[in-house]
Amino acid sequence: MSTEVTQAFTHGFPKAELHLHIEGTLEPDLKLKLAQRNHVDIGQHTIEEVQKAYQYDDLASFLAVYYPAMNVLQHEQDFYDLAFAYLQRAAANNVRHVEIFFDPQAHTSRGIPFKTVIDGLYRATVDARALNVDAQLILCFLRDFSKESARQTLETALPYKDKFIGIGLDSDEHNNPPMKFARQYEDAAAAGLHLTAHCDIDQKDSIEHIRQALEQLDVERLDHGTNIVEDPDLVQLVARKGIGLTSCPLSNSFVSPEMKGKEVLDLLAQHVKVSINSDDPAYFGGYIGDNYYALADKFNLTKAQVVQLARNSFETSWISATQKALYLKELDAYVATH
Repeated sequence: MSTEVTQAFTHGFPKAELHLHIEGTLEPDLKLKLAQRNHVDIGQHTIEEVQKAYQYDDLASFLAVYYPAMNVLQHEQDFYDLAFAYLQRAAANNVRHVEIFFDPQAHTSRGIPFKTVIDGLYRATVDARALNVDAQLILCFLRDFSKESARQTLETALPYKDKFIGIGLDSDEHNNPPMKFARQYEDAAAAGLHLTAHCDIDQKDSIEHIRQALEQLDVERLDHGTNIVEDPDLVQLVARKGIGLTSCPLSNSFVSPEMKGKEVLDLLAQHVKVSINSDDPAYFGGYIGDNYYALADKFNLTKAQVVQLARNSFETSWISATQKALYLKELDAYVATH
């Protein structure tokens, strides 16, 4: 148990969030409200019934709950409401900068136009400026969809390139290696977009997938990715290149009782720019401040270690050097007075 780090501290210091799925912020009360507003029968009629439906113990069972829940998202205003509800929580956690994942194929595959999705989300990121939160969007490909679907998604998305800053890769990793999407990553890079990819914890062929993402897709960040500790050569590579790893303790705890905390500390000790994030907070029981506190509490982190994780979040974000310097100065000022 950490004696140095309090919940007030982990919620209060300035931080960036770099691993957050907007669809994973669909809280039971909003899900119910949108279901009623859009006349979608979700088979649940109270917040308690929705909460009981959020049951899973591995990636596959989580996704089986996660994707059907999105049926309540029908109109531009729904996507706005979803994103703005998260952004208000981000502001309460003193998230100063956030890069938000969204999954267009999860919506276009059920007949929702791409424009509806991105216009609603983007409008919320603009309004977030009034909350003192700088928010950007990252388009993710669903890796269990075909590479042709990814190609079509990128083609549809590129005319809206002023509304998102990068691409990512998420969903079921089994038999869906990063190299399946090599062409889309090349095209996105050529269009000037940033690159990241999920390498989920404890997956089949985990190290091979991490190697493909780093050495062949040339990603700038790895989402999750803590299995990299199994390969010292790859650890040296990310440390040398300053590649960020985005760890999510509370969602990790559903797969690994230790939250991959030992791996996070190992990477931190080797000067890897690992950061702490909340992943799908509506489903895993906590937003970003809770994730910092859970890790600090279980592994007795020092204040200096927690602050380094926050520094890493700004340093590996996709913002200008000037913005990074300003946020890091804010962080230093907070630490000096707390």
